[in-house]
Amino acid sequence: MTTHGDHHQGQHAASGHSHGAGLAETLTLDSLILGQYLEQATELAAGLVATVPATILDIGAGSGAGTVALAQRFENANIIALDKSAEMLAQTLQACRKQGLDGRVSCVLADLDGPWPAVPAADLIWASSSLHELADPEQAMREMFARLNPGGLLVVIEMDSLPRFLSAAMLEDGTGLSALEARLHGALEQRHWNSHPDWRAGLQRAGFDVLEQRTLPTVGRSTPELTSRYTRIFLGRIREALDGVASTTDLATLDRLLASDGPEALGQRTDLEARGNRTAWVARKPWAARATSYRATVSA
Repeated sequence: MTTHGDHHQGQHAASGHSHGAGLAETLTLDSLILGQYLEQATELAAGLVATVPATILDIGAGSGAGTVALAQRFENANIIALDKSAEMLAQTLQACRKQGLDGRVSCVLADLDGPWPAVPAADLIWASSSLHELADPEQAMREMFARLNPGGLLVVIEMDSLPRFLSAAMLEDGTGLSALEARLHGALEQRHWNSHPDWRAGLQRAGFDVLEQRTLPTVGRSTPELTSRYTRIFLGRIREALDGVASTTDLATLDRLLASDGPEALGQRTDLEARGNRTAWVARKPWAARATSYRATVSA
């Protein structure tokens, strides 16, 4: 498959990589702090479904934030979470169990760059920050099209810009850190972090009718401690990725921010604010596509 390494910080994919507890923590913090987009996207889906979903597939469930949001929004649906990582599926079940939702959630271990597993036909498929990680996204769209009931919805979500934390932050000398953050993001874009196309054309080629393409901006809502923790993890990964790439001055500033103590250290700050941007595409399988309806030979 085509890999993106850590290009999708704060995200996980069905065919992506297992980064262990570190990735799980990042995903959990992302959902706690910037998870407003989950409410927005599930509300959007609820307004566009033709029938109340009985079965939902979560493609690339990660640590389970989307699975929980789907189970809470669609209270009578059974959710099937798919992921390549057994550890992530365990995190998903744990997250659902904490909310009393595990009775409606099952997990399927699957590498979606290979043969797709037999699962029940779905009324809604959710692919959040996972489609761009697959080796052949358009083949995956065709697989999802086949697994939807006629009239069913596919929701694809991507992080269309990296999270920002330093817009209001300043150094001791009064220098603003927003320009530093912009330079770092520019360098990451050159390294193709978080790269993905506009999926509209691919969805249409797969047979879908694209109903909505909507930007979902989010502003962090959490404690300063959690925001600081997420910022430190995120900027720490940026520091690793840009070692020897960013200027020595910018790297030195990052090192002061990432230090365990000191007046400029992230752990001491109250001027951090997390902001993010996602895009959601909502597409429907036409009702006339009955001849291509998918029927699983086994149930999940």
